[in-house]
Amino acid sequence: MSSLLLSLWIKLFFVLTPFFALTMFLTLTEGYDAPERRKLALKVALVTAAVCLVLFFAGRQIFALFGITLDAFRIGAGVLLLLSGISLVHGRATAAAAGAAEGDVAVVPLAIPIIVGPATTGTLLVLGAEMVGLAQKAVGVLALLAAVACIGGVLLAGTYIQRALGIRGIAILSKLTGLILSALAAQMIMMGVQGFLGIS
Repeated sequence: MSSLLLSLWIKLFFVLTPFFALTMFLTLTEGYDAPERRKLALKVALVTAAVCLVLFFAGRQIFALFGITLDAFRIGAGVLLLLSGISLVHGRATAAAAGAAEGDVAVVPLAIPIIVGPATTGTLLVLGAEMVGLAQKAVGVLALLAAVACIGGVLLAGTYIQRALGIRGIAILSKLTGLILSALAAQMIMMGVQGFLGIS
């Protein structure tokens, strides 16, 4: 179970696109002082955790409601995740959300759709539907909360990370995240295709 927890935690951490989220967080809080940034980072982490947990437990019900098979959704979510990874690699991720943001930015656009976007939503729905036993669900929840806590930690340490790496360094990490997401997406799509075709 410990290896499953570690694997899920790493996967979910990258699915939540931490370094792109950090870039957007720093952009949206440019005029904030340190206490305001810390307060916003904690609020973003709490909102993200709540949204992710709802999606994690809602997968099977949503699939049953719309008559969608898990394998079909794996393929669809994998394609979205692949597109998300490609946009991160090319630096075309939705920076427009920053320009449209007004007022409290913790829920929109930071938590949704920057951290929990369509690709993340699909991945969480699939992951929640795949894990059926109580023990597996518990491991999934722990891994998810740990990943969100790490995202919160990245945002809280955003100013120090920016000083250490610079904007260019964070951008490079964001591109590496895109590569990892693309690999995860390819694996998800292949699993969906194999299941759809009945290939073991």
